[in-house]
Amino acid sequence: MLMILQKKTRAFLLAAILGAFLFESCATLQDLAGVLANLRRLEFKLSRVQHFSLAGITIGEKSALTDFSVAEGIALLRGFQAKRLPAEFVLDILVRNPNDGTGGSAKTISTLTGLESRLLINGDPTVYGNIDSPIEIPGTGQATTVPLRFSIDLYEFFGNEGYEGLINMALAIGGLKGSASRLSLDAQPSVTTPLGVITYPGRIMIVDREFR
Repeated sequence: MLMILQKKTRAFLLAAILGAFLFESCATLQDLAGVLANLRRLEFKLSRVQHFSLAGITIGEKSALTDFSVAEGIALLRGFQAKRLPAEFVLDILVRNPNDGTGGSAKTISTLTGLESRLLINGDPTVYGNIDSPIEIPGTGQATTVPLRFSIDLYEFFGNEGYEGLINMALAIGGLKGSASRLSLDAQPSVTTPLGVITYPGRIMIVDREFR
């Protein structure tokens, strides 16, 4: 009789532990689903190009090939003839966290820990970039500027455009009248959450026309 009671007691304890585990697992899954729902609401958009240099020449105040000095023109031509035209610039991205406590979502602060991105120019994939350090995205509905630094040899990817074509491409992106309209990012963000760092399961395309 005592052995039967002991078996029943063990069975009851096992059932209670299993029930508690299942309850905790369901709660964790619900938390995870809520976190993922909030992550999907982060929105990204290209902003502007800054500090664009071509072969070491800053072009932010130039709008045409004729704006380059003779010495600058010679340096650019030599670079083209050597099949090397390195460009460096900062691409600003606007990141918006709409989890401001309205619309049924809790007000949260997300920390963007990574934004592994491939740069596309005129739709052609080129080099990869990432943020230098984590950046907090407050749940205010307002956009936070996130800078990405890129280094790319324009000749390597677009040498068939010719000398003037490459210079005009650089000016269209980083010159006085330049914009990010020719650029897009194939990106995969990583964000800290109450459950730790989560990397988006899929990639997103970031453009300058709208938040995505």
